[in-house]
Amino acid sequence: MEEITNDLPETLEVVDIQFRPGQKVYYFDPNGMRFAPGDPVIMDTARGPEFGTCAGANHIVNRKEIVAPLRKVLRRASQQDLKVVADNRAREKRAYDVCLQKIAEHGLDMQLVSAECAFDGSKILFYFTADERVDFRELVKNLAGIFHTRIELRQIGVRDKAKMVGGLGICGRPFCCASFLDDFQPVSIKMAKTQNLSLNPTKISGTCGRLMCCLKYEQEAYEDLIRSSPKMDSFVDTPEGRGTVVELDLMRQRVKVRMEENPDTISQFANSDIAVLRSGKAKKNDPPIPADLAPISGNGKRPRREAKEDSLVLEPIRFRYSDESLVEEPAAKEPSPETPAEKPARSRRRRKPSDQPAAQEKKEKPAQAAPAPKADSNGANQPRPQGDAPADPAKKRRRRPNNRRKKPSTPQEG
Repeated sequence: MEEITNDLPETLEVVDIQFRPGQKVYYFDPNGMRFAPGDPVIMDTARGPEFGTCAGANHIVNRKEIVAPLRKVLRRASQQDLKVVADNRAREKRAYDVCLQKIAEHGLDMQLVSAECAFDGSKILFYFTADERVDFRELVKNLAGIFHTRIELRQIGVRDKAKMVGGLGICGRPFCCASFLDDFQPVSIKMAKTQNLSLNPTKISGTCGRLMCCLKYEQEAYEDLIRSSPKMDSFVDTPEGRGTVVELDLMRQRVKVRMEENPDTISQFANSDIAVLRSGKAKKNDPPIPADLAPISGNGKRPRREAKEDSLVLEPIRFRYSDESLVEEPAAKEPSPETPAEKPARSRRRRKPSDQPAAQEKKEKPAQAAPAPKADSNGANQPRPQGDAPADPAKKRRRRPNNRRKKPSTPQEG
């Protein structure tokens, strides 16, 4: 039976295409053509033919990086295609103004972001933001009656709005999302805490009102620096004595230590010049730090303790000769003086020395004679069960006598 092999190549040649400036870059099949950055092209998309700009020349990528199916580039954009694109841009501006007017007339709580017209003019797409769901069915009917084409309204988030509109951030540079970021990376408040930033929302939030995307850029570097630095409130040994860490400088890899002998003195040391005796703040169950620890050396590191002679045990190695080569044979281990098989069986409960004579007396004590059988109501003696004979279930258990004193009964009057 012939084996089925996959003839698909592991790599493919693709070209990077961008629909509009600042938007995400997609892979397209060059279809046997060569493109340079900046070339206008017409490509096949799920919405039909679309206009785009080449953002990257032909290059090879791994098949795993491609999202199937891979669309093809139809052709280079001609002068007629560029004229159609210019007419569509003018149509988009008019559609944007008309849509704003209709939103005000209907009194809808929504903010219009942009309007996009398809390359073939088959539909107009409006993007808007809103805090809640909006009933825009009447708005769509009015717009369709004005433009005589298909109308679509899509609600987007505030981050997508900032990416479409663009602007300048608090750093003075254009928005990262509108300039080079393809996708939005997840950002959390934990990143601001790790980087020791102020938790004031106005200082760590962008123009969109969400956490700044740049918090993600240095997160991995800060995590690596934290692993190599002592924790806050750690008890450390320094060239000037012992103390407690009160401040960390992650970028410079330095710490400030409050000295134990003089608490008013705070000295600064490099991470390589200190030795951590206790990591983090002391707890109730932590053992005390021994005072006879070896002093640190000049570079701030403690000398390694030399191993004792008795701690190293060298086992002899035996060799045996074979016909081919010398084979190493591990030495047989000597049996321990008391193996688990030779250990005497011990009971789980150890008897005390005082219990042993009592147990012997109990064995030596003769068995007592069985009590005489009792007579029944008819005067006949019934034999009492002896040994392992089962007791009569019908016979009730004898109750213990009540030790409480009974009140004397008073004589009844006649």
